[in-house]
Amino acid sequence: MFRPSARTPRALLRRLLVAATGGALAVTTVAIVGAGSSADAGTTRAAASTSAAAKRATNVVTPGDFTGYGFDQCRTPEQWKMNRWLQSSPFLAVGIYISGDSRACREQPNLTPTWVSTQLANGWRLLPITLGPQASCQPRFPRYGDDETIIPRPGANGGYSAAKKQGNAEAITAVQAATDLGIAPGSTLWYDLEGFDLRNTNCRESALAFLSGWTWQIRQLGYVSGVYSSAGSGIKMLDDARVNRPDEVVLPDQIWVARWDGVANTSTSYLREDGWRPHARIKQYQGGHDERWGGVTINIDSNFLDVGRGSVAVPETHCGGVKIGYGVYPTLQPPTTGATPPPAKVKALQCLLQEQGLYAGKVNGLYTTRTQKAANAWQAQVGLTVSTTWSRRNWVSLLSAGEPTLVKFGSVGPAVRRVQRALNAVTDRDVPVKATGVFDARTTSALKAWQKFVGLDVTGVAGNQTWRALNSARVRR
Repeated sequence: MFRPSARTPRALLRRLLVAATGGALAVTTVAIVGAGSSADAGTTRAAASTSAAAKRATNVVTPGDFTGYGFDQCRTPEQWKMNRWLQSSPFLAVGIYISGDSRACREQPNLTPTWVSTQLANGWRLLPITLGPQASCQPRFPRYGDDETIIPRPGANGGYSAAKKQGNAEAITAVQAATDLGIAPGSTLWYDLEGFDLRNTNCRESALAFLSGWTWQIRQLGYVSGVYSSAGSGIKMLDDARVNRPDEVVLPDQIWVARWDGVANTSTSYLREDGWRPHARIKQYQGGHDERWGGVTINIDSNFLDVGRGSVAVPETHCGGVKIGYGVYPTLQPPTTGATPPPAKVKALQCLLQEQGLYAGKVNGLYTTRTQKAANAWQAQVGLTVSTTWSRRNWVSLLSAGEPTLVKFGSVGPAVRRVQRALNAVTDRDVPVKATGVFDARTTSALKAWQKFVGLDVTGVAGNQTWRALNSARVRR
């Protein structure tokens, strides 16, 4: 594969920029096809390039707006393993090594444009990582002997220009890899700078120049710059530069802090609290260990993300402003029984039945015969007992109705609200789950408690099994 160098011609950079921003030809085609190439080979590469461009057009920016859990591992997992972990693990983001001569797993047989587009379509957030030249005082590198380290020479003007050019070149390579995989412009590309001796001046300053070159070039090519490093070396170096000499350094847009303190947040004592706030941090809070989900074991690092705008749900309205979210959903009976159903809850029922196409009357809070017939129609439709009483089970089935979209911590949207409302209906909760549309810690805890109570796998994930149980109004083992 073509490897851009610090002397990559400007014409090629322009072509790469076109590819990164949606042009028809990717850099692979324009860089490789030349004198002596066969027409068939050129046609094949052009077709592959067009396919990659098509995937870029439909793939979402990643990781986008998200607050939640992620993992990273050396080798990209097979699709069936990703499917199992999606259904049962707390993770919704995954780090993948897309480029860099110094990465431990140079060969990535599972990492293809199809793999990328499939994960994005399934809801995974991707963290594309490059591990190329490392700090000159990092004793474990070069890893293979043929991989470069960062040039520590200050240069004539003391600006570490050679290191900066290395950062430029590595960014070009990373964007080429991202483009070939169909990772959309606007996505964050991460540089992995392993820990080093911060006291070594030339080592530190050349590493800082390298990252400045990386960030500048990544932005020029239409992507967002991210840097992963240890809290006590690379991240502290960047944070000190942010505070003490911001005009001298091109700082990354987002940071990924390696601090194995076991705390799933984005804070560490090595990093000032005002840096990369709000929503521009990831913390790797646990290093390499085995985790098993859905019968599949993977050796991973664990991460907590807070990026973009964080997990934010779009507001929603029902029936012109009718409130359907409550902490308690009481049993409803016709007024003829001597009890007067609470009008607000009847309006919620009428609205929900209207959205199901079963009620065409006024949403007025009156438990009329027309309302009762619509309620009976729902009961019959989902296989529940047809009765004049609207029970807790009926509420659960109606509140959870809809597409069985997999949601877990960090997910947002209408499906999350359906889970939250159904959890309030399924049991009397001392502290109700607010139907915010953001799958938070309280939602996770409530879902786990209900899953345990009714005998489901306790995952905190609303997957196929959970949706079936909610839709069928399961309230006991």
